[in-house]
Amino acid sequence: MEAAGAAAPVPQAAAPLTARLRPVIFVLNCAVVLLNLVLLVVHGWLDDPVVQAWRTVCLAVTVQALPFLLLGTALSGAINAFVPARVFSSVLPKRPALAVPVAGLAGVVLPGCECASVPVANSLIGRGVTPAAAFAFLLSAPAVNPVVLTATAIAFPGNPAMVLARLLASFATAAVMGWLWLWLGREEWLRPAARHTGHQPGHSRWREFRRGFQHDFLHAGGFLVLGAMAAATFNVAVPRSVLDAFTGSPWLSVVFLAGLAILLAVCSEADAFVAASLTGFSPVARLTFMVVGPMVDLKLIALQAGTFGRAFAARFSTATTVVAVLCSVLVGGVLL
Repeated sequence: MEAAGAAAPVPQAAAPLTARLRPVIFVLNCAVVLLNLVLLVVHGWLDDPVVQAWRTVCLAVTVQALPFLLLGTALSGAINAFVPARVFSSVLPKRPALAVPVAGLAGVVLPGCECASVPVANSLIGRGVTPAAAFAFLLSAPAVNPVVLTATAIAFPGNPAMVLARLLASFATAAVMGWLWLWLGREEWLRPAARHTGHQPGHSRWREFRRGFQHDFLHAGGFLVLGAMAAATFNVAVPRSVLDAFTGSPWLSVVFLAGLAILLAVCSEADAFVAASLTGFSPVARLTFMVVGPMVDLKLIALQAGTFGRAFAARFSTATTVVAVLCSVLVGGVLL
């Protein structure tokens, strides 16, 4: 009898759990029913040739770019967790004018995604690195690192001139922007935030690497999918007559793809595949898309405004766009 009495409270304890789960189960059932209804309605629509073409382009861009996004975010997370920030300040020349191109060259061998470059630059400034050099690294790291250049070579097979043009135009933009800050920059435009990046004493480096990699990959992966969807929509939905208005003019096509790069906000490890899919545009215009995108886009403008202030972000992003377009046109006009 005692055993039977002791077993009685189990259903009473389980009852509140069942009551809490009942709304969740109801919502899941409604979601399943809604999904079935949507699939029933669009079943015939999915067989439309235009929709199939959209799916093909979207999947092609995503699948081709995903390995490079994975590798780029893993390397960025490893640098953030295992490379001390003092390494950057110790290797830069003391003269700011010389530190700018050296910091730009550091981006060639030290990969980083756009999302990571802003807090890294903020950390470098906090550790005594001249802002001009930090900004040159901010612009070059996501634009000319080995992962991005390798992805560009695969997206444009048999066209090494495009890889070289992207390297030179991106590096020139980063260096010019660093020197422009030395010449015209003002301290009141810059509001450095007190944020820590890199390894924190007492914390596991592997845990920091895992968390940084997970954050960057999920964040950048979402922009990759959105960029692939936008590129696919652009390819199948925009009338040819509208494209002819831009593709027929060298300058309009360059300006159009520069603006498109800012709006799409595609990760630098993936933007070469999006650019390669824009076959109706000239090589110089597609080069501009790849140079502008990693340096100026909507998410970077938001990150810069939150880190350094809106006054800085407005001026810096505008100047970077102009310089990037000019460098792309000059370098592309010679090499492409």
